[in-house]
Amino acid sequence: MNTTIRALLGATALTATAFAATAASHENTTLTIATVNNGDMIRMQGLADNFTEETGIELEWVTLEENVLRQRVTQDIATNGGQFDVMTIGTYEVPIWGAQDWLVSLNDLPAEYDVDDLLPAIRGGLTVDGELYAAPFYGESSMVMYRTDLMEAAGMEMPEAPTWDFIAEAAAAMTDKSNEVYGICLRGKAGWGENMAFLSAMGNSFGARWFDMDWNPQFDTPEWEATLTTYLDLMNNYGPPGASSNGFNENLALFQQGKCGMWIDATVAASFVTNPEDSTVADKVGFALAPDNGLGKRGNWLWAWSLAVPAGSDSPDAAKEFIAWATSKEYTALVAENEGWANVPPGTRTSLYENPEYQKVPFAEMTLQSINAADPTNPTVDEVPYTGVQFVAIPEFQSIGTAVGQTFSSALAGQTSAEDALTQAQALTEREMKRAGYIE
Repeated sequence: MNTTIRALLGATALTATAFAATAASHENTTLTIATVNNGDMIRMQGLADNFTEETGIELEWVTLEENVLRQRVTQDIATNGGQFDVMTIGTYEVPIWGAQDWLVSLNDLPAEYDVDDLLPAIRGGLTVDGELYAAPFYGESSMVMYRTDLMEAAGMEMPEAPTWDFIAEAAAAMTDKSNEVYGICLRGKAGWGENMAFLSAMGNSFGARWFDMDWNPQFDTPEWEATLTTYLDLMNNYGPPGASSNGFNENLALFQQGKCGMWIDATVAASFVTNPEDSTVADKVGFALAPDNGLGKRGNWLWAWSLAVPAGSDSPDAAKEFIAWATSKEYTALVAENEGWANVPPGTRTSLYENPEYQKVPFAEMTLQSINAADPTNPTVDEVPYTGVQFVAIPEFQSIGTAVGQTFSSALAGQTSAEDALTQAQALTEREMKRAGYIE
């Protein structure tokens, strides 16, 4: 990291004086940043004027829906297109792209950035052969978010670590379709990072695997049949209409409107469902670990939305400067000052969970427990040749996972049966794995 950036960051804080000292050198610099359209990223854009004022670096935002973002940044980086200086990418892309030398190493971030403060599980997923290739903006697992008032009215009490059987029982008890209250909301929108993120993690808790140790697809097994049929039963009986079109943002809106008894999704959603400015049920939300089936694995994932510099950027030093600002302890403090500790980006730094103020946040401990419960190196009940909890860390997974997600979304929409969906998933995955040379 050059001395200018070291001076910018200072000994303990990103001071306005230090930033101003280098503003002149950046007065003609504009960074194009590709990011996802979720709440934390929108909040970052709202606070980014602070960065521009202090550094002189202008920012242009390309804000996209999750599936579209992945398509755009993948196409750009694979062709070295140079459209973006900073990309918002996930734990799936970082190790694959880093190994291809498609990303700029961040190992030269200054000591003041305190990379050792990053949670080991999150940092490990962003590191290849000792090189940090992305800085986590926020980390997440998944957990159960539920209406405490509806649970109480049903005469039930949510365990800290529920089973899938309990979830089904509670969903039935809380469903009141005549009043548009649905016992459970789950992702149905097709995509390897949408419905398949949920279903892959759910499958782990049922003993399902994407592949055996010889890379043979496993959708023709009883474990996947149990996973998919349980999911479809929950959604068809107790879920909202049109669920095959619902991803994270759609279910967030439903929950905030009071239409979901339970929602199993990203831990990062906790700050949004408990924000009284946006959520009609903000004071009636409880949290629990993702469900299990007593097999030793819970149905929760591990993910980080991170900021990375593509090798094609014309302004890598300025891009690193922005990343250091946006993922710093000081940015966390800026969010806390403006919007409260409950709204800071979670799941990235040990120091956050040691902070007495953050420990008062009702979902902080459950988020950390959920992150620590996920093991990407040992994600399934039976042994597998891959890493990744809700994805398989091979380049081919992006297309295969989305194709399987489309098949399962069709089953949720009633266009095909669970049996036929699993047969299609097995056939298409076998075909692609043969084409890629994993199996004969």
